[in-house]
Amino acid sequence: MNLKTTTPASMEIRQIRSGEAFLVVPLFDQYRVFYKQTSDIPRAKAFIEARLQQHESVIFVAFAKQNDLLHPVGFTQLYPTYSSVRTVKNWILNDLFVEAAYRKNGFGEALIRKAMEFAAATGAHFLQLETATDNFTAQKLYEQIGFQQQQPDTDFLLYRYTLI
Repeated sequence: MNLKTTTPASMEIRQIRSGEAFLVVPLFDQYRVFYKQTSDIPRAKAFIEARLQQHESVIFVAFAKQNDLLHPVGFTQLYPTYSSVRTVKNWILNDLFVEAAYRKNGFGEALIRKAMEFAAATGAHFLQLETATDNFTAQKLYEQIGFQQQQPDTDFLLYRYTLI
């Protein structure tokens, strides 16, 4: 499988580092609003800055080139996860967002493929994601790229305890 990312000349995708949170904060806020959260730029800024400063996530930003200027229009955020039993590292593609005006132009797919390339380069066993059951557009894209919907695990049960 060829995971090498190719992007059109009108698009650039790159990983951002600590100190570059400003490139993704407005997009992250829009992402949260999409999932029915109240817009809160200070909260979005604090969250993204903390993830980057503490090296807890990897964020790729998609830029559209307009008049020789780069404008951030989408992002994906990955979190590492590990399996002690299987002794492997994996990545969770937790967030994916593209501004409405740029959807269906290859930005989402390019971000996913960049995430796949990154995960493979870090020796990950798999890249996992979740999406809303009614997000049919995203489901179609994921399946076209090659993601396979997983059946409920019959070997392990998932438990959750809410702390706050």
